[in-house]
Amino acid sequence: MATFFGEVVVAPSRSGVDDEEWADEAQEETPEDREIRRELEKKREIDVLWTLKPGAPAEGSAAEPFVCSKFIIAIGHNAAAFLSSFILDSVCWEVVGVVKLWNEWCRTSNTTNVLPTDSFCLFYRLISDPTVLLCQCSCYVAEDQQFQWLEKVFGCMQKEALQVTILSTCPVADYKTQESTLTLPSPFLKALKTKEFKEHICCPLLEQPNIVRDLPAA
Repeated sequence: MATFFGEVVVAPSRSGVDDEEWADEAQEETPEDREIRRELEKKREIDVLWTLKPGAPAEGSAAEPFVCSKFIIAIGHNAAAFLSSFILDSVCWEVVGVVKLWNEWCRTSNTTNVLPTDSFCLFYRLISDPTVLLCQCSCYVAEDQQFQWLEKVFGCMQKEALQVTILSTCPVADYKTQESTLTLPSPFLKALKTKEFKEHICCPLLEQPNIVRDLPAA
């Protein structure tokens, strides 16, 4: 939802099934079914491992929220590759965390020694300004894991004066416009923003009826 298109506002979620339908399904479950479902839910839990403090990586969020002024998140292989090519290709950054998750399309571990072909979610900190963080998320986050990802990642940070920038991509064929997509430059950049963002926007706002999906939308 938006007060005008191109601005993002918080809207209540209506995802999931009705309470009555869920209750009917729960009654039909056998003890074995419930045990399998609990094990699967446990396996799909997301772990965030931080190395922001001296010593071994600590599983879960830090003891106290750390200060973060700017948090840039690149979601998807193309956006993650953009960060690697134009921002992270220097000694100015250090790895400070990793997300460990499991789903139908992704298998990760708690190691930060990854190959470029691995699907991972890594956090970097700017050495000259430790309040600036990057997240390079090239792994798939399933729909039922997205809120958990947000809760655990942002639960580690102080929210005051925090500016979040999200980079993501989608196929040109999904872009809805009255113009021919053959005349569009490739790639091209569009933006969405919240009402709290008052700075200059470097590109046009995304037009109706285009929308953002999955983890970037969450």
